[in-house]
Amino acid sequence: MPPLRVFTLPRQQSLLLPAVINPFVQDTKLSKAAIIKCVLLGIFLVPIRAVLVSLVLMVTWPVAFIITFNHPLKGAEPMTGWRRIMCRRVMAALGRAYYFSMGFRVVIKGRQVDSSEAPILAVAPHSTFFDGIVCIVAGLPSTVSRVENLATPIFGRFVRCLQPVLVSRKDPDSRKNTIQEIESRAKSLGHWPQVLIFPEGTCTNRSCLITFKQGAFIPGVPVQPVVMRYPNKLDTVSWTWQGFSSKTLLLLTLSQLYTTVEIEFLPTHIPTEEEKKCPPLFASRVRDKMAQALGVPVTDHTYEDCRLMISAGELTLPMEAGLVEFTKISRKLNLKWDNVRKELEGFASMATSCKGGRINIEEFASFLKLPVNPALEELFALFDRNGDGTIDFREYVIGVTILCRPANTEDVLRMAFKLFDTDEDERITREEFTALLRSALGVSNINMAKLFKEIDADGSGFITFNEFQSFAMSHPEYAKLFTTYLELQRYQAIQEANPGELELSGQISDIQEESVSDKKDD
Repeated sequence: MPPLRVFTLPRQQSLLLPAVINPFVQDTKLSKAAIIKCVLLGIFLVPIRAVLVSLVLMVTWPVAFIITFNHPLKGAEPMTGWRRIMCRRVMAALGRAYYFSMGFRVVIKGRQVDSSEAPILAVAPHSTFFDGIVCIVAGLPSTVSRVENLATPIFGRFVRCLQPVLVSRKDPDSRKNTIQEIESRAKSLGHWPQVLIFPEGTCTNRSCLITFKQGAFIPGVPVQPVVMRYPNKLDTVSWTWQGFSSKTLLLLTLSQLYTTVEIEFLPTHIPTEEEKKCPPLFASRVRDKMAQALGVPVTDHTYEDCRLMISAGELTLPMEAGLVEFTKISRKLNLKWDNVRKELEGFASMATSCKGGRINIEEFASFLKLPVNPALEELFALFDRNGDGTIDFREYVIGVTILCRPANTEDVLRMAFKLFDTDEDERITREEFTALLRSALGVSNINMAKLFKEIDADGSGFITFNEFQSFAMSHPEYAKLFTTYLELQRYQAIQEANPGELELSGQISDIQEESVSDKKDD
């Protein structure tokens, strides 16, 4: 009979693996018939539409130049008089002509309220660079835009007409200034035009709504949700982190007879006092309302997951390995982006020989330079949350944070250090290190030499407590491994003394802990 776990750790249901598919992949499959149709139509449609778009842009640029000429880029006042009339009428008409030239057919549902009723328009899902059409339909409200966009030929002048709230990656105070500017405009009592924001902050494939950023909800003013749909048989618009390039999507879209886009203005969401005090709650409830209208689920994926996904690809892992629902685990475990990025590097070093982005116990043991033994199996079982004999990056992050980090207290590390330091001279020699690992964990001399050299940072030939502690903090699996070994040793000793009593107490302990786990509101 295998030994019982000494300390049963209940699973947290809210940290189980996500069931929602990857929202950052575009998986349109072009059949032979679809390709032939695109080629035949494209031969005629693409040149015609390219000419029409060019003509519209030739008119748009001088009009935009006239509107913005001598007008401050970061004006404290909104455009008024003839500038505003030209924006709302001439530029809006040119914008409609631009999208019409590309073959877009716009269907509008619901009613847009004015800025006095809802100063902010929250638009989702954001899935393509064609989503700018909602700005035209909404009457050219202000948007949030990167400073770099203003330097784009032709389109930069058009963006200036919107008097955007500018975001600069080079300015460390940009985020704070952006939120202050949004709040100032939102509370201007209709003085400024509405501010249109895509709260997801990145493009998805419209299969779900990811976590909304809080910028649109911090002011605590009424928000009108706006949902977008592209109900076309062939998806030629979704522009995500994995999928067709922007040039391919543009060519495919121009090769369609027409592309339908539905824009629906939902009823204004007036925040409660609770929501005004808690922007994440406000954002979550607006997202739920929009998801219900779209008939799609919501997830805790964010832009940070995109960054992790790209990092995973750079580390030769499958890109999906980085999709960990960063918002959820960071909220639960108080994780920081940089720490998770470092954990990804550690996981990648384990998974270099593994296909599919998951690692088994043999690969885990190879990374730790240890053989498979009961203590390692016990540790691996704690990581393996769904019990399939492998662990992925999400399980690894949660396991390291919940199970291993707490083991790195100074008391635990002192105890582990004393296990090695048999002569109690406050330093571990290679012989002491070798003796314990060979007898306790069955490690070979070759592996021990590599591991000892890695811990002995200054190459002095012995390990001090500071070196031991520094290594354990950067490799928390080892600290947990030795505490697991001690627990198993303690279990074995008690079982030899009174096996029946331990078995009974272990069963009672498991029942009690399982009961607590069932009642835990996670």
